[in-house]
Amino acid sequence: MQRLKSYNAILSVLILLCLVVGWTKPFSFELNVMIYNRLFYILIGLSFFLQSKMLPNPKMVYPMYAAALFCVVGAFLPLESQFSSIKTIGLFAGIIISIFNRPRA
Repeated sequence: MQRLKSYNAILSVLILLCLVVGWTKPFSFELNVMIYNRLFYILIGLSFFLQSKMLPNPKMVYPMYAAALFCVVGAFLPLESQFSSIKTIGLFAGIIISIFNRPRA
C-alpha cells in the first residue's frame, strides 16, 4: 500500500510539471501539445488506476478503472475529434470518485 502511495506521489509531481509546461509553453508548439494534451491525461489515468487499488469502497473500483480508461483513451484521440472530450469526462469522474471515497478517520 505504501509503495502505491509513493508511485502516486511521483505521478502527481509529473502531472503538475505537465500543467506548468502547458501554461508557460516553453517548448515548440507540437511538444507543448503533446505534453499538455496527451501526456497529462495519460499520467492522470495511471494515477486513477493506482488510486482504484486504495479505495475503501470496493464498489467504486470499477468506476475508477473506467475513469482511468477514459483519460488514457481520450489522450490518444485526435484533438479535433468530437469524442476528445471523453478525457475530460474521465478526469472529472475520477476526481469526484477520489474525493467522495476517501478513507474515513
